[in-house]
Amino acid sequence: MSTQVHANLTEEQVAEISEQLDEPEWLLETRLDALDALEDLDMPAVIQTPGREWTNLDALDYESFVDPLEMAQEKDRVDADGVDVLSWSEALDEHGDLIEEQFGSVVDPQRNYLTALSTALFSAGTVVYVPEGVDAEDVKIRTRMNSRALFNYTLVVAEESASVTILERQETGEDSEVASATSDASGRYYSGVVEAVADENAHVQYGALQNLDEDTYNYQVKRGHTDQYATVNWIEGNIGSRLTKTSVETRLLGDSSESKIVGAFFGHEDQHFDLGSRVWHEAEHTTADLVTRGVLDDTARSVYEGVQDVGQDAWDTNSYQRENTLMLSDESEADASPKLIINNHDTEASHSATVGQVDAEDMFYMTSRSIPEQVAENMLVEGFFEPVLSEVAVDEFREDLADLIAHRLRE
Repeated sequence: MSTQVHANLTEEQVAEISEQLDEPEWLLETRLDALDALEDLDMPAVIQTPGREWTNLDALDYESFVDPLEMAQEKDRVDADGVDVLSWSEALDEHGDLIEEQFGSVVDPQRNYLTALSTALFSAGTVVYVPEGVDAEDVKIRTRMNSRALFNYTLVVAEESASVTILERQETGEDSEVASATSDASGRYYSGVVEAVADENAHVQYGALQNLDEDTYNYQVKRGHTDQYATVNWIEGNIGSRLTKTSVETRLLGDSSESKIVGAFFGHEDQHFDLGSRVWHEAEHTTADLVTRGVLDDTARSVYEGVQDVGQDAWDTNSYQRENTLMLSDESEADASPKLIINNHDTEASHSATVGQVDAEDMFYMTSRSIPEQVAENMLVEGFFEPVLSEVAVDEFREDLADLIAHRLRE
């Protein structure tokens, strides 16, 4: 049971958020149920590796971060032909029945303490609705956080034979930095929940590039459900934040459905990344590919947990997982916990994880050809990310992530 129940949260505050967004009664009740559940819910599960428990969030002082009615933000949305990319209020007005059907169907609103907190308080909402047969690219969402805390929610619904590519950017606005600098308490809190529903033969590709400032604690859950022949692909880039705990997940519910989860992170100074990639094979002929690469410098820390769960009915399954971390300093820390849970013998599955330093022979080769040591190291780091970048089918996302990596190397 969590010890972080908010004494400063009230039903009246939750009702005011709901009223500002012009929400129906069913959604207000969902929020209030989540608020009531806080007292009995646990924090997100802690990844455990031999001799260590990682990223227990109980110690964070959420009451100092969260003012329920302070939700300053900037939200830019770019739609594509045939696709509705709507603010929360607009979406409730135009697609109220769809939202009532799908909200909380993929991510349980009371999954843990932090998702319930987000359900009760979210104010930054976006719905991406892709009607049957529509093929769309270049849907973009940019969120700038201008308050001490921000709770963000995104719902993606792709109907039968629809296809959509979405690029989301998360960053901290200048107003948020000023607000934090003038506050007695340090730090900010960002929470993001993404639900993605891919109907039969639909394709959803969701890329998220997180570059919040390094005073921000960041908790996110992204989860997709696939119908028959459907695909949900995730691309996750984590550069910013003081501490990030994120889980990217897909349930392969339909025969011949697929998912790819591609991740990249780059930590420096005292940043901390806790990253989960999880896939459940629950139908026949399903395929999953989990690929993550990260770099750590200074005293940065990371832990990765990858889970491939093959169910009893998941015949003829293919599931692969690779995670590699490159250490640039002796003081950085990294660990990985790849897991295979196989309940069907008709399965081809593998997992691997490595942690290592820049190859001394590669450095010698480059420096012996008059390349300065720092330039050589930067070139090797950029090359280390290339296998992940090559998996990113969205040109703009790949270029933006490469630019952020190059900027971090030259700081």
